[in-house]
Amino acid sequence: MIRSTPMINTARLTLCAMRPEDFGRFAEIWRDPEVLRHAGYCPRTRGEAWDLFLRNAGHWQMTGFGQWGVVLQSNRTLIGHAGFFYGNRDLGSDFDPFPEASWVLAPEGEGYGYEAAKAAHDWFDRVIPGPLVAMVDAENARSRDLAEQLGYVKLREAEYRNAPVHLFRRNGPPALA
Repeated sequence: MIRSTPMINTARLTLCAMRPEDFGRFAEIWRDPEVLRHAGYCPRTRGEAWDLFLRNAGHWQMTGFGQWGVVLQSNRTLIGHAGFFYGNRDLGSDFDPFPEASWVLAPEGEGYGYEAAKAAHDWFDRVIPGPLVAMVDAENARSRDLAEQLGYVKLREAEYRNAPVHLFRRNGPPALA
């Protein structure tokens, strides 16, 4: 099982392990109200952002998969993160046992979501094939559309942190057209 974060290059992005020097930018992203609008969180303190940053790094060690930092190749700026984790959200046996996909991008990352998430999913499908789940804020049409583009099908509606969400499942890569 992979215990280090592989690097993935796309046409415009690099998905890579987050480094300690990325933390300042990571904390900025998790304080941005535009990022948090659909994430169901209040702005994160530096300490809360640090806990999340470490969770992302440690997930690779514990499970062999995790979140990548999403970096623009043109200027080496961290614009978000994408990948997989176990959330243990207590949302039911049709959701909780499976790796959960996530993509979080800063406003300047608009237009890169599919490219980042697709690269992560392509890696997952090659290395750790199997079902995936995703949770999307009920009002976040862009993320819902992205989940569907990646082959997710809506399982059901639920409530998480007192907000309505849609739960999705993907049993494997979508069939080629």
